[in-house]
Amino acid sequence: NSETFWTTTGMFPQEFIIGFPKCVKISKVAIQCYLVRTLRIERSISKDPVGFEQCVEKDLQHTEGQLQMEEFPLPEFQATYLRFIIKSAFDHFVSVHRVIAEGT
Repeated sequence: NSETFWTTTGMFPQEFIIGFPKCVKISKVAIQCYLVRTLRIERSISKDPVGFEQCVEKDLQHTEGQLQMEEFPLPEFQATYLRFIIKSAFDHFVSVHRVIAEGT
């Protein structure tokens, strides 16, 4: 829903986890967010959201007054859970508006 978003509580790091019904193959993850400086994506292939391993970490560009749109290609990538860690920000609060995982 484009009218909703997740926002941080003001201190970093902040994180959220997205779970899939089973282990899936992901070819790309895209995120729309605002004021995120450093983002890390981790994955777990466990039945429960434990044992995460880092997949990608990136410093995002500051886009004043606009949503940041980032894509992360992940070839031959499997996950049951994705953990998104916002390590730092350009302001005290950030928001995440959309996360898209493409694959099978």
